[in-house]
Amino acid sequence: MTEFVRYECVDAIATVTIARPAALNALDHATKVALRQALTRAAGDADVRAVVLTGAGRAFCVGQDLRQHREQLARSPQAALGTVAEHYNPLIMALTTMRKPVIAAVNGVAAGAGAALAFACDFRVLAETATVNLAFAGIGLGADSGASWTLPRLVGHARATELLMLSETISAARALELGIANRVVPAEDVATAASELARRLAAGPTVAFAAIKEALVCSATLPIARALGKESALQLRAGKSADHREAVDAFLDKRQPRFTGR
Repeated sequence: MTEFVRYECVDAIATVTIARPAALNALDHATKVALRQALTRAAGDADVRAVVLTGAGRAFCVGQDLRQHREQLARSPQAALGTVAEHYNPLIMALTTMRKPVIAAVNGVAAGAGAALAFACDFRVLAETATVNLAFAGIGLGADSGASWTLPRLVGHARATELLMLSETISAARALELGIANRVVPAEDVATAASELARRLAAGPTVAFAAIKEALVCSATLPIARALGKESALQLRAGKSADHREAVDAFLDKRQPRFTGR
């Protein structure tokens, strides 16, 4: 994609890598734009059936590039903070609405908006050496990048309040205990573990996965009657897929289904 965001697609898995290792993959303007383009590309490619988001070097992503942010604050605080609506919100929407599974391979520190990017993914595989920090309050800001929405759904309201207000660094083991991490693996195995999970998901019923994602996002804020209606509509969509028919045939024929993502 660009110098700072790499995009690779192999065997129906798109890997998007934030690649500013010297800056711990901090998000400057160009990187935010390129990351959104990469995620949009993955979402729109029918041949992509799972996505892995990761970082190059020893960090996943430390969030906003504060050097650039300081320069922008000096010129125009309103413009500097406008990056939330212009860049971060679209990135979170791209991840949460993508109609295919997304895995965060958290290879190192994930802080601020970088942590929020991981929270917006469907799965989080953390290296044992990775850490998570909701750094917003530490720099005198409230939560953004969807953290106030995603984090309570992962850990509950009380824990989310604690993590956001205290801005303490938590270990991968603690992240697993809290429910932030799905899996914790040795640092040298994080890419392999994420790829194995991605291959499993890429071989699955993509249309059904999309319906599950949408139902979980929508139904969390809907009253039960509307949630049931949403599930019905999504089930109708999934039920029309070739994968559903294949799965039914395979079950009755006593064989493993061969999903195509259609």
